[in-house]
Amino acid sequence: MKKATGFTLIEVLVSLVLLSGGLLGLAALQATSLKNNQIAYNRNQATQLAYDMTDRMRVNIDEVLNPATRLPLPNSTYMTLAPNAAASQPDCIAVSATCTIADMAQNDLFEWNNAIALTLPNGTGSITVDAAQVFTITITWTENSDRNNDGTIDVNDVVSFQTGFQL
Repeated sequence: MKKATGFTLIEVLVSLVLLSGGLLGLAALQATSLKNNQIAYNRNQATQLAYDMTDRMRVNIDEVLNPATRLPLPNSTYMTLAPNAAASQPDCIAVSATCTIADMAQNDLFEWNNAIALTLPNGTGSITVDAAQVFTITITWTENSDRNNDGTIDVNDVVSFQTGFQL
């Protein structure tokens, strides 16, 4: 009987090691799940923001397309003004007779750019149109907010969502 002394203590220590390993694995699984949920949330927000601008352009269609030819206007505010250069148009926030379609487009860009900046990390947006009259909305953000040692963002962390549509 003397040879079996301390055997239970070794079993308990082995059990503790296995249990702690399992708990660390569970914690790693939880951390990965949270990260993936944040990635899915950012992509969902980018999708919603892109479709928000699509709807804004459809509502203000006379600023986007020539009413006579239904072709994209080359000097449309949506295409010529960078979203981060747009300014708020107070006359367009409420119903107003002084809000022009160009003012509404600038206000749309201002509100859209602010929503992107507030929702997505380092988020930016752009709108282009090609020769086939396909409008493209691109939203870009950084998926990982950690920076490199030199303060730059890794190119692999930059993600974009792009959608195309015709009016």
